[in-house]
Amino acid sequence: MENAVKQILEHIGEDPSREGLIDTPKRVTKAWEFMTSGYKEDPKEIIQKALFTSTNDEMVVVKDIELYSHCEHHMLPIIGKAHVAYIPDGKVIGLSKIPRVVDVFARRLQIQEQLTEQIADAINEAIKPKGVAVVIDARHMCMEMRGVQKICSTTVTSALRGIFKKEKKTKDEFLSIISSSFNK
Repeated sequence: MENAVKQILEHIGEDPSREGLIDTPKRVTKAWEFMTSGYKEDPKEIIQKALFTSTNDEMVVVKDIELYSHCEHHMLPIIGKAHVAYIPDGKVIGLSKIPRVVDVFARRLQIQEQLTEQIADAINEAIKPKGVAVVIDARHMCMEMRGVQKICSTTVTSALRGIFKKEKKTKDEFLSIISSSFNK
């Protein structure tokens, strides 16, 4: 990867041996290894480490989960927030595991629609809750830095499973809980 970064620097007209760029190939390699570390993690393992029996059958919501990803089309950043809810059916997840699941999928080359679905499906498959809801609100640098150049426009995607999809009242409760996040 370091050689590829050197080639990119040369291609854009830079000198990779210039003082400020000498360690850039190493830094870029290290950064991309971190930003794509989700390929090396299994969301099922993360969830299984913190699964607990519970009689709770009310909505659990973790909102405003910061996420950083990269679009698979231009490899430019996607920056946003995820809001994740589920209604337990005998099992609950340790709360910190929900943001970790978000990170597993965000730290891969993505499209936002797929990212939203992957988070919902991972939780749904691992704990078989009564329902799962995921909403992501994100900015895409491929739309801001190039192309249409629409600064601060956001994209909102959702993935609803089980009771969130079947019952309007449950969906509306979730959307009401996260609605304050959209006004920040």
